[in-house]
Amino acid sequence: MRRRAFISLLGGAAGWPLAARGQQPAMPVVGFLRSTTATSAAHLVAAFRQGLNEAGFVEGQSVAIDYRWADNQDDRLPGLVAEMVRRRVAVIAAGGIAATNAAKAASNTPIVFAVGGDPVRIGLVSSLNRPGGHITGISFLSGTDLVAKRLELLHELVPKATIIAVLLDTAGETQLEDVEGAARALGRQIVIARVASQRDFDAAFGQIVKAGAGALLAPGGSVTTGQHRQIVALTIRHAIPALYTLREFVEVGGLMSYGPSQTHAYRRAGIYAGRILKGEKPGDLPVELPTKYELVINLATARALGLEISPMMLARADEVIE
Repeated sequence: MRRRAFISLLGGAAGWPLAARGQQPAMPVVGFLRSTTATSAAHLVAAFRQGLNEAGFVEGQSVAIDYRWADNQDDRLPGLVAEMVRRRVAVIAAGGIAATNAAKAASNTPIVFAVGGDPVRIGLVSSLNRPGGHITGISFLSGTDLVAKRLELLHELVPKATIIAVLLDTAGETQLEDVEGAARALGRQIVIARVASQRDFDAAFGQIVKAGAGALLAPGGSVTTGQHRQIVALTIRHAIPALYTLREFVEVGGLMSYGPSQTHAYRRAGIYAGRILKGEKPGDLPVELPTKYELVINLATARALGLEISPMMLARADEVIE
């Protein structure tokens, strides 16, 4: 090879890495969508990031996250999903009612959900083991056995409460049949107080008080979960012993919770999002169900309500908040 031609070849090779870098694909974007405020979900964001990290992705370095918040205004969700679709995010991670909105409006975008209901019953997937399509995720499923366990705990705590109120939002309606069946088995009368937005809470608690309910079960849903501080404040104001699905209620003064960890669910959702970014198909990833349930009791709230928690119940608790 002639010397001049060889030097020219070397000169071209020196430019290859730069050209290759210029052709590299842009950093993938994950859409993170919730119906709540950003402040109320800070711990869930941290858990989701942790899951992405475990899957090999670091925000700002190997993945970008596009956060969208409906600020408890569910009618904003379709527009937020449309924005993500226009941005061509690689995957959408969504919780609760945000997930059902994403499923309707983003038919070609992979979706990872974190929901408290049965994803088959609410129409997100056709099967837990083989979701198919473009959707999979994590469900902190609240079936008949779990609802019955919560009612049993309420009965143990407030045995004289013959009427138990149930606070249901749109997402929680899927649990109504389970609640009614568990109440019949315990021989308890239930009063259903429905809420569609935070504006309905005062009226719902007025209904609960008027019915003479001695205890409250809050199964959880997009509206109730996003307004956990307001709900806890109302139960304390009306001196109603309440059992919640998530520990987040107890951490802000709620009496007791029994259920799976929402934080753990979002960490697992982050891992699933990472696996999809690596090329796995959502439809091939089975919906994950909770394997551990935690009982959390706020002893200070129990004292304020004049309730005595038995040593046996305290011993069963995974955490007691003083």
